[in-house]
Amino acid sequence: MTKCEFFTEEDRITGFSISGHSGYAENGKDIVCAAISAIVTMAEATINDVCGAKAKVRVKEEDARITLTLPAACDEEESVQAVLAGMLLTLCNMRDEYPDFIEVLEV
Repeated sequence: MTKCEFFTEEDRITGFSISGHSGYAENGKDIVCAAISAIVTMAEATINDVCGAKAKVRVKEEDARITLTLPAACDEEESVQAVLAGMLLTLCNMRDEYPDFIEVLEV
């Protein structure tokens, strides 16, 4: 199962951690993992490369984990929050469709 954790402080999403493999299908044929990877890649690229937020990204391949942490403040805060809210909503929709393979938490 893939675990998606979104970190919040008050009404602000401060980052996320995505870990694990969904187990929907064998490697290379797992549409759930592929979709999650695409969502995460799009969000990270938009936050850092388009919005210029300079979020810290850590990848631990041995744990199949990626973590993104926003700085305390960024110039494009509204846009960054919109990207993260869209990511959260998209992953929640996936969870509703594939409940045995993805978990989404707000912590």
